[in-house]
Amino acid sequence: MEKRIIVAGFGGQGVLLIGQLIAYAGMLAGKEVSWMPSYGPEMRGGSANCAVVVSDEPVASPKVEEADVVVAMNRPSMELFEKTLLPGGILLYNSSLIDRQPARKDIRAVAVPCNEIAGDLGFARGTNMVMLGAYAGITGAFSIDVLMDALYHKLGPAKERFMPANRQAIEAGMAAAKG
Repeated sequence: MEKRIIVAGFGGQGVLLIGQLIAYAGMLAGKEVSWMPSYGPEMRGGSANCAVVVSDEPVASPKVEEADVVVAMNRPSMELFEKTLLPGGILLYNSSLIDRQPARKDIRAVAVPCNEIAGDLGFARGTNMVMLGAYAGITGAFSIDVLMDALYHKLGPAKERFMPANRQAIEAGMAAAKG
């Protein structure tokens, strides 16, 4: 089984981190993975996206032209990448910043108010962790423990004090996606 994911948004929203954590969680789960970032030279405020492939078999190419899942953190990203979804694919979108419904009717669209959820938790910087949780909740791809292991490996012991807030944001995203 192979899952192809595109995560997109503005630079500074943590979209590359979402992709890295999906890839790392896949590695921890014994899968073959690839992660390929793409971003403009302006970084913060510019467009950023990444392609992630999680597979039972070796990954032939990190490029994702047809996605099983698209995670859109802003409207331009949804407008650009919605068309890459395969019929029946999943579009997770940040309804805090996206003020319209997806155009396609042959996909499963899941609105997640990431900014509001993170704000309610008192962790405004955790919008990406809310979306990561929503991804895990809707796909069933990873448990909270695997995601927390991936996050700890990425952030390291120097940022261990942020782990409880990140866990809370991931759990809130999981709950929001399940409905």
